[in-house]
Amino acid sequence: MKHTTDGERLSFYQFGATTVFASRMDQRFSYCLYVPESYDESAPGEYSLIVAIHGTGRDAPRLRNEFIEFAEAEQCFVLVPLFPAGIGTAGDLDAYKYLASDDARYDLVLLDMVKEIEEIYLLNFDRFLLNGFSGGGHFTHRFLYVHPERLAGVSIVSPGVVTLCDSNRPWPAGVGQLEDTFGRAFDAAEVARVPANLVVGDDDVQTWEISVAPSHPVYIPGVNAAGVTRVTRLQALAQSLRENGNEVTVDLVPGVAHEGYHLLKPTFRAFRQMLAAARPAGEGAAQVRP
Repeated sequence: MKHTTDGERLSFYQFGATTVFASRMDQRFSYCLYVPESYDESAPGEYSLIVAIHGTGRDAPRLRNEFIEFAEAEQCFVLVPLFPAGIGTAGDLDAYKYLASDDARYDLVLLDMVKEIEEIYLLNFDRFLLNGFSGGGHFTHRFLYVHPERLAGVSIVSPGVVTLCDSNRPWPAGVGQLEDTFGRAFDAAEVARVPANLVVGDDDVQTWEISVAPSHPVYIPGVNAAGVTRVTRLQALAQSLRENGNEVTVDLVPGVAHEGYHLLKPTFRAFRQMLAAARPAGEGAAQVRP
């Protein structure tokens, strides 16, 4: 049912393509949602959850809108966090991509957003699908390493710098010493359980934004071992995940450069397959919960 007024408990602005809400955990951050028209607050039912992470441009509401048609077809809630630039350090663009900084734990903020919407909408999202383009692709594959138990699948799109699934390389070049930063050890078997779709345009070969020089704050020896362009780095990440035992699909999209909205079709195709695989036999899309 498409809402044209307030509901019994929820505001008009909490249905459909919602307004932007501050995170209850940390009001420096916010999120918007898409709530399927079928959602009934008096009988919530079961839905899948897709979390989409913005790139450096931080166009969260538009990103949410791009998922609406898919969300209706597959009966999914969509959560898009907004991690503003300049948190902690004026002008900083990149902290969220690495999940943690001196000023914030972006991974924990996201997990609390999921818990918050579970409580608001009376739903349960034990595991969810996670997608991210560019800076969001950074976040997505690193979140996979730190919180694999929360994921039903990932679509990692055009990350500029990758963390290889390699315990012999220290974080963030690899997953060595993960516990020092996040307080939990790398669980290779749990990571391997999560199917991974990797996407990049075959013309995404500019390097001006993704070179990691020794003077860069996140530089450590080995951080450039995955190649120079986003294409070669994505391929190195795919190989690293395969060696870990993950089910990996790679989509190299012809004629596309660093243009996230031209790279969504492979994500939708992969997510549709992941949802179908998680769906008990005989159940339709409205009953899916990864």
